[in-house]
Amino acid sequence: MAELLMGIDIGTSSCKVAVFDREGTVLASAMEDYPLYYPHKGWVEQNPEEWWQAVCRAIRKVLKAPEVSPDNIAGVGIDGQSWSAIPVDRDGRVLANTPIWMDTRAREIARATTERLGFDTIFSVAGNAFEPAYTTPKMLWMKEKHPDIYEHTYKFLQSNSYIAMMLTGVMSQDLSQGYGIHFFNMETCTYDEDQAEKLGLSVDKVPELYPCHAVIGQVTEEAARITGLHRGTPVVAGGLDAACGTLGAGVYKPGQTQEQGGQAGGMSICMDKAVAHPKLILSPHVVPGMWLLQGGTVGGGGVLRWFKEQLGSIEDSFDDLTRLAQKVPAGSDGVVFLPYMAGERSPIWDPDARAVFYGLSFDKTKGHMVRAAMEGVAFSLEHNLRTAAETGVEVDELIAMGGSSNSILWTQIKADVTGKVIRVPTSDTATTLGAAILAGVGVGMYEDFGQAVEETIVITREHRPNPRAHKVYEKSMEVYLELYQRLKGLGAGS
Repeated sequence: MAELLMGIDIGTSSCKVAVFDREGTVLASAMEDYPLYYPHKGWVEQNPEEWWQAVCRAIRKVLKAPEVSPDNIAGVGIDGQSWSAIPVDRDGRVLANTPIWMDTRAREIARATTERLGFDTIFSVAGNAFEPAYTTPKMLWMKEKHPDIYEHTYKFLQSNSYIAMMLTGVMSQDLSQGYGIHFFNMETCTYDEDQAEKLGLSVDKVPELYPCHAVIGQVTEEAARITGLHRGTPVVAGGLDAACGTLGAGVYKPGQTQEQGGQAGGMSICMDKAVAHPKLILSPHVVPGMWLLQGGTVGGGGVLRWFKEQLGSIEDSFDDLTRLAQKVPAGSDGVVFLPYMAGERSPIWDPDARAVFYGLSFDKTKGHMVRAAMEGVAFSLEHNLRTAAETGVEVDELIAMGGSSNSILWTQIKADVTGKVIRVPTSDTATTLGAAILAGVGVGMYEDFGQAVEETIVITREHRPNPRAHKVYEKSMEVYLELYQRLKGLGAGS
């Protein structure tokens, strides 16, 4: 009997494929990189065909593991980065690169559309502001700038739905990624044809909606030949990477909160009703009947990666940088970092925001800059938590996931900044595990999501905030917030 599950994660810089047993233990995993393209200022795009090639390579690698056989794969779940707009024709051929979540080329279209329809008209249906990074403005940009491509586009797909299509031949739109489409009604989780018409779009350009754990099809003969998976292996719709990571961290009930520490940062608060905030992100959870109030930031683990590559020595490892940061006290002796490495998403939504080190002087060291970078990412998390509190949603505890949560120092900094207890499960696999759990529920391996979480999630450590450090960070947080307000607008045109 097949009792293994495969999770596929389409990240920003690489894909990851992992195979799990019923208890959530990783039996094999593989990662494959692919490039990002920056053809013009504000443009950040990728080639979905390169995602597929990388996924195929990774699947073939994991299937070579002695503990894994295609015979034992009961189902496949896929998660992916948000806000893609992949134009494909009727045969599933990609017609152009997709702008990804960092892309802001549609900023003028977003501004003009909001001005024309009014913020409330859009927000009342979508539960999200009409920002250029979302899917809808990118669809409108394609319609305006490349009408020939738009005309030949049969459907616009998301990152996970593209891979699902390549595996099964079925075009789908999972519910959790629906939030990127502003004619997706957030409360009813259905398409709103009137809203689509107001926006100048049509529901015909997007695929049928599916619950995230729904089996949409089986691996085709062609996909089986390329990947090594068995023909007929069930594939579920999958979902948003942040939502799958939230599930994979064990967050599936109201009030639970996930803290994300991947390439980007943020948080996801689980709720049993659609509570929106104009400066945050609202999406359906991959768990039916639940929603996620999210904060999504540009600054995350990618900040330290950038620092290592651009300002560190060739010999520096992440552990070396962490040891330098540990020698510096909380607050970095007044050095404050704004982690706006590609503009910023919530809660400021400013594509012109720029990263800044403030407070440098001759007595500051590389360690001060590393620790300030870590603290800046924690401040961006706190900024989103404070914004969520304006809706009456309170958070007592965070469950961390992503590569950054492997850092004991960085996780403790986040606990000290936010004043919240942070619990850490098996962080490296949370996102792919969440995708695999969707497959497990979809094929009936688990009765429900509660059973799946109970059987697969293990908490490895806990961080409690240090009251003394928290007081220091409260002062640093005020500097952080004031810095942005004072510098706001200076980044435009740079």
